[in-house]
Amino acid sequence: MERFFSFHIENKEFNTTLVRRSMKIYIEYFDPERAYLMDEEVQPYLNMSEKRAKEVMSRLERHDYSDFFALNALMQESVVRAQAVRSFLAKDLVSGSSEIDSFKSPSTSGYAKTQSELIQRQKSRMVRFYQFHKARTNLDTTDRKAKVFALFEKKVQRIENNYLFLTASNLPMSNERIENLLTLRILKSLAKSLDTHTSFFSPEEAFEMRMSLEKQFEGVGVVLSEGIDGVIIAELIKGSPAEQSGQIQINDLLVEVNGVPTSSRPFEEVLEMLKKTNSNEIILGFKRAEAKNQNFFRVPLLKRAISMKEERIQVSYDKTDGGIIGKISLHSFYESGEGISSEKDIKEAIRKLREKGDLVGLVLDLRENSGGFLSQAVKVAGLFVTNGVVVISKYGKGEVHFLRNIVAKSFYNGPLVVLTSKMSASASEIVAQALQDYGVALVVGDERTFGKGSIQYQTVTDAKADMFYKVTVGRYYTASGKSTQIDGVIADIVVPSHYAPYKIGEKYLEYPLSADHVEPAFVDPLSDLDEKTRKLFEMRYLPFTQRVVGFWKKMLPTLKQNSASRMAADPTFQAFLKKQDQIQARSGSLPPNTVDEQIQVGMEDIQMKEAVNIVKDMIELEAQSDMPRTGTD
Repeated sequence: MERFFSFHIENKEFNTTLVRRSMKIYIEYFDPERAYLMDEEVQPYLNMSEKRAKEVMSRLERHDYSDFFALNALMQESVVRAQAVRSFLAKDLVSGSSEIDSFKSPSTSGYAKTQSELIQRQKSRMVRFYQFHKARTNLDTTDRKAKVFALFEKKVQRIENNYLFLTASNLPMSNERIENLLTLRILKSLAKSLDTHTSFFSPEEAFEMRMSLEKQFEGVGVVLSEGIDGVIIAELIKGSPAEQSGQIQINDLLVEVNGVPTSSRPFEEVLEMLKKTNSNEIILGFKRAEAKNQNFFRVPLLKRAISMKEERIQVSYDKTDGGIIGKISLHSFYESGEGISSEKDIKEAIRKLREKGDLVGLVLDLRENSGGFLSQAVKVAGLFVTNGVVVISKYGKGEVHFLRNIVAKSFYNGPLVVLTSKMSASASEIVAQALQDYGVALVVGDERTFGKGSIQYQTVTDAKADMFYKVTVGRYYTASGKSTQIDGVIADIVVPSHYAPYKIGEKYLEYPLSADHVEPAFVDPLSDLDEKTRKLFEMRYLPFTQRVVGFWKKMLPTLKQNSASRMAADPTFQAFLKKQDQIQARSGSLPPNTVDEQIQVGMEDIQMKEAVNIVKDMIELEAQSDMPRTGTD
């Protein structure tokens, strides 16, 4: 923990608050659905006296983790209890399938106070699993129904065995493996106690995060899932060797890897078989469920680097008078060592849009964008402004740094809408607020974005790191000096998304940092540069800095009125809002940051449609105005 304390923006040593948090987190990692532990079992840890918290803290400072070991022993007892309950529940559920359809899940607002309540929670998990598979496969026989609950048990015991310290074959783990598991859990709990975004990761988790950030990995492009008949193909990645072979289909049953049968092997082992082949060629054997006799066939594939283009960016356009309005959807801010980046993808998208016609307007869609690399957020914002401060970062000891765009000419400077939602977070909030600050774009969407305005130092992208973690080291602000922490980016024009009725945001997370602000930096102070660099910037950078554009701010009342009138007259949008009101009425019973229903009214993306209409209004207002769009307030 010394490394975490040295980096963290606020917490520099153990205290009783962190002790209480870490115990709570340790319990919640194990039992997030509150289906294992009784209220009387957890209360001594959740309502710890100050005296006991100090005793635990003293032990932790001496690297004595016996309190966590005792908690783990309690968890082991609860697992054995749950397994005994599920064995008789499965028999009852298989024989009484009508009960499954009428079963109502119990409330899990607190820990169970009785054994009966605990049994109902285990039953609820099993019923939900059954209903999920019933919607996707044929369960017309007692045998197939039993297979569903057998699969549930196999999946659940795979997790439970890590607490019982048993291997996939139900053999005792080695002492080294037990120590690694305990250390991982303790470090995860202690790290998360510092704040909501500080985390410790296993090597497997770090690998998955690297793939997500870099949007590239090596393989054959099959996404696997575990079904009642075995391991199936859940997805084929577009442009991958598997997809391009033309021989593999969704729901094909994977039964062999390089001649080795997979039917009796644990799911994780099958995944490892795919990863750890000795050559680039891999031969997969399949059975097809729809084919008569489930005909067996083999498909040879060559591993190669796969770029997840579909997950990176989507580009389209609408025709309008005088040209086209481009629509670019960016789902994260990514960068890989092979030259793939969000900045390059957006530049290429704008180039291709210009080939389709005169690009007179643009919508940058960040509704599903939860962030990514800060450096890429700066570069993406820099495509729409000239020289200037994009991000101000402030760290634990008060030191301030400025992240700048140093390209003297913007790549696009026409009417621009940044489309956001409550799920737009972190790096996407930087881009939205930075462009809003300079007045070069209007932010359209939910009333506010997620509200993550903190900076994390991370080792996840370094595959050779000795451990994988991220730790909150600072806060960021945009040129106005405003932070997006807690409050998020406030929309210029509210066009609600399907997330609008839900309690989503940083403020609903546990242990978020507080919000603050710094001095604006529209006029770059250059205070973080040495004397030689400062003189160079004064000559070649400052004369070309982005000025604040006041035009769209002055046009905002007209644009808001036009948008409100369109939405009021659109029956589809009104039906959408009515559905939102229904969700709002029951959203109080949902946990924060939970979406239980995707609102869909018709086939059209009505938020994007309105964003395009706003851009059309911007084009028209700009054409009608004698006032220059660029300039300063």
